[in-house]
Amino acid sequence: MRPNMRGRGGMRGGMRPGGRPFGGGPMPFRPFIPHIPFDLVQCENAFPRAKPAPDEKAMTDALLKRHTDLTPSSSEQASILALVTKVQGILDNLVIAPAGFEAATLEEVRQVGSFKKGTMMAGKNVADIIVMFKTLPTKEAVHALATKVTEELKALEPQEDAVPPRKRVAQNTPKTVVKMLDNESGFDITNGEATVQCLITTIPPNLKKLEAELHLDYVMMNGRLAAIRHARWFEENGQHSSVKVLIRLLRDLKNRFDGLSFLTPWIIDLLSHYAVVNNPTRQPLPINQAFKRALQMLAAGFFLPGSVGIKDPCEQGAHRVHTVMTLEQQDQVCFTSQTLLRVLSHGGYKQILGMEGNASIATEMSVWEGVVVTPSDKAYEKPPEKKDEQEEEMEEDGGEAN
Repeated sequence: MRPNMRGRGGMRGGMRPGGRPFGGGPMPFRPFIPHIPFDLVQCENAFPRAKPAPDEKAMTDALLKRHTDLTPSSSEQASILALVTKVQGILDNLVIAPAGFEAATLEEVRQVGSFKKGTMMAGKNVADIIVMFKTLPTKEAVHALATKVTEELKALEPQEDAVPPRKRVAQNTPKTVVKMLDNESGFDITNGEATVQCLITTIPPNLKKLEAELHLDYVMMNGRLAAIRHARWFEENGQHSSVKVLIRLLRDLKNRFDGLSFLTPWIIDLLSHYAVVNNPTRQPLPINQAFKRALQMLAAGFFLPGSVGIKDPCEQGAHRVHTVMTLEQQDQVCFTSQTLLRVLSHGGYKQILGMEGNASIATEMSVWEGVVVTPSDKAYEKPPEKKDEQEEEMEEDGGEAN
């Protein structure tokens, strides 16, 4: 049973509903001590194998093949790199020499996200660039910046009318149409082959000055600053190839299995780094062991309430990254991982990776060489919503009237 997933009611024992012990007196101090879920890799010496480890070459080959399928093609990578280089150059010039652009003052420009980390998925040719304003990010200033970048980019890109149609066909020159689209977080620049999302934020002292009617959203601005910290941390700690391979594989699981859809990109980055690097030998694990370990930790309650989980290295205090998920979402991640781990233990890695079958193995009973795998059920039940005092008084009045 998964720990600390209490639904209705409170703790058993001599406690009043208000949280005070029966008989009165001060509430005893009970420090919060997070539990550490079982991790075989961390205590492997205490559990010696009864027989040699099975040969997992076939599973390793399948993992690497699936990763190859999830990796963008060389043409996709070339197209996104070309667009990012041009947009980054335009924005950098506005930081250094903003002559002719007076709508805002730019502090710096940073690449973030999967393109920067080298974990971009095939079919999602999108890169993220964060533009930090030194001035307050008004909606008018953001639109002016988007227009400026689009105009300068069009001057650099080969346009439809620049080359005659017959000559374009003969030279195999692509027809490029640069488009700009405003959104709540900034603006997107696309040329039909790739997209660059320009995400706007501002310097930290400006966050307290933001007004909802004039400026972009405060929560969104703060999130962009966190994305910059995440990119810096990953650049220093997440460059091992096994970490990047595991990130792609886990992101693919998240996209295919609904129970894992609540894992954020940052949680997946930290989980992949932990599964590969955090072990007694401090030597990166091979991808087959790291993949299995990630599922084992999730199935053991690594991201459940009360678990030590993973402390966010980019935030102050003891902030655990899994606390961004609700209790119901944490439970779904756990019981979905338990089901997938049982399927994996009986040789169903191709179905888990999406090379065969479908995502129903996480929600429907399946049989593997005579072994029946029944999906795990939820342990958390959402408590009923409490009625406010006004509704209770109206019900009491209605009862008395009847």
